[in-house]
Amino acid sequence: MLVIHGDRDYRVPIAQGQQLWYDLLTHSATPRDADGHTQHRYLYFPDEGHWILGRGNAQVWYETFLGFLDTHVRGVEAVRPATLG
Repeated sequence: MLVIHGDRDYRVPIAQGQQLWYDLLTHSATPRDADGHTQHRYLYFPDEGHWILGRGNAQVWYETFLGFLDTHVRGVEAVRPATLG
């Protein structure tokens, strides 16, 4: 699961996104890899609301979302977006 959340989201409070992330890490039946990493991802935007609208943030959102789909739907190893650093 890919969880994307903005800290200024007043429709879905940040605590709910963090709780979902915690639950995924502690209760998910999805196995971790040899290094202990999960397949789930969490993308956090401290300056965004319910919609990710900032120009640079929207680019990160799309690159991350499409890369996640490449990995989990198409089976292609996605490259981490350069915009994430």
